[in-house]
Amino acid sequence: MAQIQEYQDLVLDALEAVEFKLIRDKADINNDALIFHPAMAHQIFGESETIFGYQGLHVRVLYTAGPLHIYLGVEYEKRVNEISGGEIKADDVVATIAQSLPDGCYFINLDEFLKTLDKADKFQPFGEKLSEYSRRADDGSERLFEIYQCDYKSSSFLKFFTRLQTFILWFVDAASYIDTDDAQWCYFICYEKYKNKDGEYQYATAGYTTVYEYYAYPQNKRPRISQMLILPPFQKLGLATQLVETIYKFYQSQKNVVDITVEDPSEDFQRLRNFVDARLCLELKCFSRDIIKKGFTKEMVREARETLKLNPRQVRKVYELLRLYYTNVADEKEYRAYRLEVKKRLNAVYYKQLKDLQKMERYKMDTEMLRARLPNAKQRMEQLQEEYALIEQDYKNTIDKLRA
Repeated sequence: MAQIQEYQDLVLDALEAVEFKLIRDKADINNDALIFHPAMAHQIFGESETIFGYQGLHVRVLYTAGPLHIYLGVEYEKRVNEISGGEIKADDVVATIAQSLPDGCYFINLDEFLKTLDKADKFQPFGEKLSEYSRRADDGSERLFEIYQCDYKSSSFLKFFTRLQTFILWFVDAASYIDTDDAQWCYFICYEKYKNKDGEYQYATAGYTTVYEYYAYPQNKRPRISQMLILPPFQKLGLATQLVETIYKFYQSQKNVVDITVEDPSEDFQRLRNFVDARLCLELKCFSRDIIKKGFTKEMVREARETLKLNPRQVRKVYELLRLYYTNVADEKEYRAYRLEVKKRLNAVYYKQLKDLQKMERYKMDTEMLRARLPNAKQRMEQLQEEYALIEQDYKNTIDKLRA
């Protein structure tokens, strides 16, 4: 009886075995230069991110570049089914991936998939065009990008978006599909506009952002940026910045928008947001050098909220970033005043916890366990310095981009 332990050399890294391509024409099918791999696979193949039972495995996940019709296929040299005489079976890779895909949105027959490619030249962006953007490519040619806004009223768009959001399980940690039946979702899609071999313009999908429009009393709304993904072949082109700025302009023109928030931002997205917000606030009166050096004010919150729809917490971060921007770090007095102000903000929660404990103790309540969970003064000073150092480095990296 064959034992699975005998075939440990057939345990493969899914991050290497899975290959994505965005297909613009049939020649791309065999163009290995277009391959990109997933950033993660645990949401498909489990925490080990492995596939069992193959030699020379290539898992092909192909998307038509514009409408994003999907093909799933596997190629391999040998399979454990045959090697073990049928006693052990390899993972059913296609079925495993298909479980994470909406019904009816993929092909397992390559010829059927290619038929959709024949119609891809007719694909057009959905919704309303909000902005356009050009970028000089490495070969000197100009690349054109357009950003569109679309809503739930278009059933054909929702089918397209169902295919688009299948990427997030491979590229966004702890991701989940949004409920497209919810009318409060708003969608922003970025496309590349390019010329095909016949010299005619076509569109390739480059990335997207979703925004949930929360209700705010009495007749207002508070948009919250939820998911953002720029597909790997389009990264490092400034598209994420363009998407955020386009979303800002879209909502800043609406009088019933209170402010714009972000749902559980990743560190990368928070850096992007800080950069965009700081660049915009540099144009505001309240963030001028002379005013900002006097300290944080409610007027900063008011102006940034009314003009840019920034929420108060984010305004505070932008203030700290821009104050460092204007601070002469070679001037010890000036630099020290800056550090103390940021640390005071970082320490506010700790001091509140201490005050709460003191209040409880005045009422003869047992606080021993709560105090044990808090760091002592020396430990807190060390923690505070570490927190500050990380924040300052992030701010400095953003400042370098602002000055570039």
